[in-house]
Amino acid sequence: MTHFTAVVLFAFFMSIVFGITMRSESKMMIRFGAYCFVLLVGSTIAASWVMWLIKH
Repeated sequence: MTHFTAVVLFAFFMSIVFGITMRSESKMMIRFGAYCFVLLVGSTIAASWVMWLIKH
């Protein structure tokens, strides 16, 4: 398993928990979970590019 796969799995399960615990309607749970997933994976990609730029 690569680091990116681990991050995607972690973001997936974390977004499920956030969606269920933070919203009360099913539609809003799904939307908020997807929003959290995109933010988590996107911020990981952005942070990895920043670290790459610092190294080079």
